[in-house]
Amino acid sequence: MSASLVRATVKAVSKRRLLPTRAALTLTPSAVYKIRHMLQNKPEYIGLRVGVRTRGCNGLTYTLDYAKNKGTADEEVLQDGVRVFIEKKAQLTLLGTEMDYVESKLSSEFVFNNPNIKGTCGCGESFNI
Repeated sequence: MSASLVRATVKAVSKRRLLPTRAALTLTPSAVYKIRHMLQNKPEYIGLRVGVRTRGCNGLTYTLDYAKNKGTADEEVLQDGVRVFIEKKAQLTLLGTEMDYVESKLSSEFVFNNPNIKGTCGCGESFNI
């Protein structure tokens, strides 16, 4: 598999409570807009695939790749016309997570607000559950 297509940051959510939903992952309007924009000129791709890999100083990190099809074990999240596929290995770590897209003067990245995270590294790239 190729390298991830964009950078993602992890945030442990402790001060605010995310509302439980039926979806494993919810997308903010800015994340929906960015994914739609990323796929706009790529008709061969049908969505994004979110996964986890063992990497970083704290254990796991998220990966994001373009998806040409739905994998047999992938869970599909369809929100506002945008499709996100969650790899089997990442499904339990993403339950109740909110995926956001944040732009600042120094960076633009997807941010995963995950209530299941027990700890993160200093840079916010890796996490443990």
